[in-house]
Amino acid sequence: MKRIPAAPLWLSAVTLLSLTAATRPGPVRGAEPTPLYQDATQPVEARVDDLIGRLTLEEKISLLHADSKFTTAAIPRLGIPRRWLSDGPHGVREDVGPDTWSNAGHTDDFSTAMPAGICLAATWNPELGFSEGSAIGQEARLRGKDIMLGPGVNILRTPLCGRNFEYLGEDPLLSGTMAAGYVRGAQAQDIASCVKHFALNDQEYERDSINVEVDERTLREIYLPAFQTVVQSGGVWTVMGAYNQFRGQHCCHNDYLLNTILKGEWGFQGLVMSDWAGVHDTKEAVLNGLDLEMGTERKYDTFYLAKPYRDGLQTGEFGLAGLDEKVRRNLRVMIATHVLDAQRKPGSLNTAAHQAVARHVVEEGIVLLKNAGHILPLDLAKLQSIAVIGENATRLHAHGGDSSGIKAFYEITPLEGIVKRAGSKVNVVYSEGYRKGGDATLAERAVAAAKSAEVVIYFGGLNHDKGFDCEGADRKDLQLPYGQDELLEKIVAANPRTIVVLEGTMVEMGAWLEPVPALLQAWYPGMEGGSALAGVLFGDVNPSGKLPATFPKKLSDSPAHTFGPEAYPGVKGPNASNGTVTYAEGLLVGYRWFDTKNVAPLFPFGFGLSYTTFAYSQLKLVPTETGVTAEFTIKNTGSVAGAEVAQLYVHPEKPGVLRPEKELKGFKKVWLQPGEQKTVTLSLTPQAFAFYSPEQKSWVAQSGAYQILLGGSSRDLPLQAEYQLARTQLLK
Repeated sequence: MKRIPAAPLWLSAVTLLSLTAATRPGPVRGAEPTPLYQDATQPVEARVDDLIGRLTLEEKISLLHADSKFTTAAIPRLGIPRRWLSDGPHGVREDVGPDTWSNAGHTDDFSTAMPAGICLAATWNPELGFSEGSAIGQEARLRGKDIMLGPGVNILRTPLCGRNFEYLGEDPLLSGTMAAGYVRGAQAQDIASCVKHFALNDQEYERDSINVEVDERTLREIYLPAFQTVVQSGGVWTVMGAYNQFRGQHCCHNDYLLNTILKGEWGFQGLVMSDWAGVHDTKEAVLNGLDLEMGTERKYDTFYLAKPYRDGLQTGEFGLAGLDEKVRRNLRVMIATHVLDAQRKPGSLNTAAHQAVARHVVEEGIVLLKNAGHILPLDLAKLQSIAVIGENATRLHAHGGDSSGIKAFYEITPLEGIVKRAGSKVNVVYSEGYRKGGDATLAERAVAAAKSAEVVIYFGGLNHDKGFDCEGADRKDLQLPYGQDELLEKIVAANPRTIVVLEGTMVEMGAWLEPVPALLQAWYPGMEGGSALAGVLFGDVNPSGKLPATFPKKLSDSPAHTFGPEAYPGVKGPNASNGTVTYAEGLLVGYRWFDTKNVAPLFPFGFGLSYTTFAYSQLKLVPTETGVTAEFTIKNTGSVAGAEVAQLYVHPEKPGVLRPEKELKGFKKVWLQPGEQKTVTLSLTPQAFAFYSPEQKSWVAQSGAYQILLGGSSRDLPLQAEYQLARTQLLK
């Protein structure tokens, strides 16, 4: 069994807090009255106004750029501490050196490793989003962090994107709803979340330079709504620009994205920061909405928003009002999150509650994709031997993936979880089966182990090696690596009672899929993954996850891979130094493509089985002052308690413009005991029926007939009712 060493026993939460506090200067105190900006009882804007008038030009500039890998400079004379940022969509990242990505060698930078973002999305449970955000926020506070870089809400456009595991799937409603809950939970702990990467960072291939061309409707309907939800519903305090270009201008200083949409239309009051070394020009950074420049690729005083900006201010090239606006946004975030206050939430680290959150997320995020003959859950009372096969049964994932990696206090592997749960009465044998650069002997041993046991549990899929699920590179294909398809065929032939558990993101599945009786998608399950997986396999937990993205039968079925290299990975023009990728599929991303084009997926969006069954009935549409409410009943018709995710889709019957066949417009997770039924309500406003009109620069809810479709997945919608939208409405 592999286990990451725990933090030293002497390293208590109190010790960590003391170590952090010792590095943070407190408010200035003396004979003079407390300055208004240090008075926590005063309104945020009044405190900002007071403080901004006390800053020198040099001090203002210092707030706009990094002074080490993850900090900005302190201003001791005013009691402004050094501001600490950290990576962390899945937990607080280990500390790195001040100017490098190398581990700093600290012993106080462990944290709770949550499941990957796509696993959180698969729970379809916004309450768990809030819980995870809260836990990460508490640990960020104890670790002395002020801004946490996450969550990521870029849309899963291509299955090959190396960061799909960090993001929240292919649908903007699901992504935005889950992320908004996460942000509210985190920011309630006196830290700022940073939603990323704004916008269209949907591939890692040539991410620093690729130019994205997408039509306005697609931009507004697919790629921006999740960000807008996190800004306006989640109240996020910081937004990170993307590395890529959009319509020929880098996103970290893109006038249309940052000034026109984010700050103008959406009313965002927080700060916009760059991704690390994502800034390319001082003038564009000054004028096009950037407020904080991060990175380490150059000396800090030569950053675009450092000396070059100061020089431009002194020559009159840039106005002081623009400087003060940037400073104001930085100060507003600091004051709103109580950075300057003595009474700031202290935080906590790896508590039992945090561990419980990590376990609950993966328990609800695991997706049961196949269960022929009800082979699952396994009955330990009837088993004497289990063969556990596959490198992922013992591999540690929490540290991988690059910027989202965590130095976990511990990581329970699937093998460890199974051995502990099976107990001494069941003989559990383990065989690695495959590895990078493996040989035929590994496969032979695995087949022999399979023959010797009553049941096989195979753990395969992907990992965080470069070129799979890892920042900085896309996958080359959707194949299972290391010869796993061939290995699985041999194992299933040796033992038909083979249960397959795949970790990582989606893969194509070979000839082994049909004879395999059970298949689970476990993503990257975090530090409690082994315990949660054992709970699902042996029936302590009834799986309730649903897919947040469509699984294609083959890569060429995916919309981004239907239109040639122009659509992915992009092409270079004859005189271009960088490539351009054109989103030729437009609105038809994910299930919108598969449903509209009638392409059969391997597993559809929203799909997931249970150890019980559910029945939908009695759909009724009730008009309201703001729209319509769908009322319906869900009943647990099986013998096991469980949860169902009710999904509501809208289908326009005679659209006046191109519309997807149907779109997700509401969902709710419902828990039911055997035989229990509940009435569920999902409310729709006119926005649920609207499309974006570039000509009118407005959302248009077009009058006419719409089908309201309800069920357990995008392809299983037993309830249908027609709704008439009486008049066309323009929605700002």
